[in-house]
Amino acid sequence: MTDPLDKATSKAPPTLGEGCLNRYDPDALGPEDGTEFPDAAQLWEQLHPQDEPEQKP
Repeated sequence: MTDPLDKATSKAPPTLGEGCLNRYDPDALGPEDGTEFPDAAQLWEQLHPQDEPEQKP
């Protein structure tokens, strides 16, 4: 193997929709695609504290 990039390939997951509605197929995604993020809700709260609903007295 003379070129180290010969085997450096990747494959995009299948998509749904067309044009601006094009998105990855959620049924085709799995942990090997990096879709597991159990702390997503906690991160969202840290980044968007102003999005919390106002409490009325």
